[in-house]
Amino acid sequence: MMLKRVLLLSVLLSIYIVFILGHSFSEDTKNFQIKKHPEIQQIKPKKPVRIKLRRAADDKYTWEITGDDVDEIVRADRKIRKMLKIK
Repeated sequence: MMLKRVLLLSVLLSIYIVFILGHSFSEDTKNFQIKKHPEIQQIKPKKPVRIKLRRAADDKYTWEITGDDVDEIVRADRKIRKMLKIK
């Protein structure tokens, strides 16, 4: 008789604990939200700098540089001038 009461009490206690813990974990998942950062979604890949190099009949070079990033265009121009030794 005493063994049945202890067994019944332990079963009820374990069901109660499972119910309480399950309820508290479900509240934690409801409060968890995924935050989206619009600045990350709008990042576009960089377009490369395009260079059209031309050589004239008198061995002089001209070039056209196009691109989106001004700093990259300036770096490319300096590099071309250095390679061709033009000031």
